[in-house]
Amino acid sequence: MTSATATAPQGLETGAPRRGVLSKIVDRIGSGAVQLIMVVLGLFWLVPTLGLLVVSMRTTPVNNAEGWWTVFTKPAELTIQNYQNLLGSGFTASFWNTVLITVPTTVLVIGIAAMAGYAFAWMDFPGRDAAFLVVVGLLIVPIQIALIPVATLYGNAGIFGSIPGVVLFHVAFGLPFAIFLLRNFFVGIPASLLEAARMDGASEWKIFASVVFPLGKPAIASLGIFQFLWVWNDMLIALVFANTENQPMTKYLQSQMRQFGSNVDILSSGAFLSLIIPLIMFFAFQRYFVQGMMAGSVK
Repeated sequence: MTSATATAPQGLETGAPRRGVLSKIVDRIGSGAVQLIMVVLGLFWLVPTLGLLVVSMRTTPVNNAEGWWTVFTKPAELTIQNYQNLLGSGFTASFWNTVLITVPTTVLVIGIAAMAGYAFAWMDFPGRDAAFLVVVGLLIVPIQIALIPVATLYGNAGIFGSIPGVVLFHVAFGLPFAIFLLRNFFVGIPASLLEAARMDGASEWKIFASVVFPLGKPAIASLGIFQFLWVWNDMLIALVFANTENQPMTKYLQSQMRQFGSNVDILSSGAFLSLIIPLIMFFAFQRYFVQGMMAGSVK
């Protein structure tokens, strides 16, 4: 008499999912090899940045005659003259103008969006859903259609060409996405935490500052990185709303363009200097950025 229970084939145990070929290959390679591959890929993506640095530290005739990779055999060609010339020009003023535009914009967008996101997520008030639908609808409004009306408004208000005018424009168009992002993140916070705080007598401001804001740091940091990079690298708004005295780096570098790209000495050194601050900010907040990405992937 045969047994009523059949033995499962080896590797197909009951309840165990079948593993693909790729999973088996990864297991055999090991995590160390995977990390090595990731490091190599990361270094590969940094090659353009290295090339930009080398080009910015060589003279225009040398750059026109040779590729940047020849620096490994001719390191004596490197010089900081391009940076000395650039910092002695109007670039320094444009750099600080960029800081004065980007930092207040990022802080205002994060602060207003965090409070609005909390209100839309956890506060009950008349017209809440309709107001949030309006915010979502503003996400599809292109910036270009607002340039002429806002320019007319700024002219009447006397702030056209000023730094506050540029900041206000960036804040207005950065808020819809910021509110949408933070509201969706705050909704995922357990309601029991907020109810416990209310039972302890905490006000809405206390709950926001002590519970919601700390738990929302990953999403807020991610938003801060995106908002900072967007404003720091913007040129369209600067071209329209910033005059020569208040122009950021992007507009300054664009004004230095000469025919046939003979200004590679200015553009390369200016582009590399404008790259430093975003890189520092990204690496400073990358752990919060990764946490925000992981949190969004499981919600």
